[in-house]
Amino acid sequence: MSNQAVDVKILGNITRVNCPEGQKESLLSAAQDLDHRLQEMSERTKVNNEVKLLTIAALNICYELQVQKQESECSEHRLLERIEQLSSSLEQALERVIKGQQQ
Repeated sequence: MSNQAVDVKILGNITRVNCPEGQKESLLSAAQDLDHRLQEMSERTKVNNEVKLLTIAALNICYELQVQKQESECSEHRLLERIEQLSSSLEQALERVIKGQQQ
């Protein structure tokens, strides 16, 4: 797959980044989300230093990602436990059916 150059605007600055083919809309959406977060944070905190804003945003995004990963792992664990329970129930039911046919 080839990359294409895409211009994104964040905090009023245009930056050209490489993007895999077919991912342009996702990249533009992510850039728009980041820009919105930074604008909102700047207004809320009155911080205008771009480096500080970007650092805080990066930390917030990393935190959100960690929470999502933990929730996903927890959901996966519960799902695997449920699958094991269902599998065991099916095996027991199958054994009862087989024993009933043998009598």
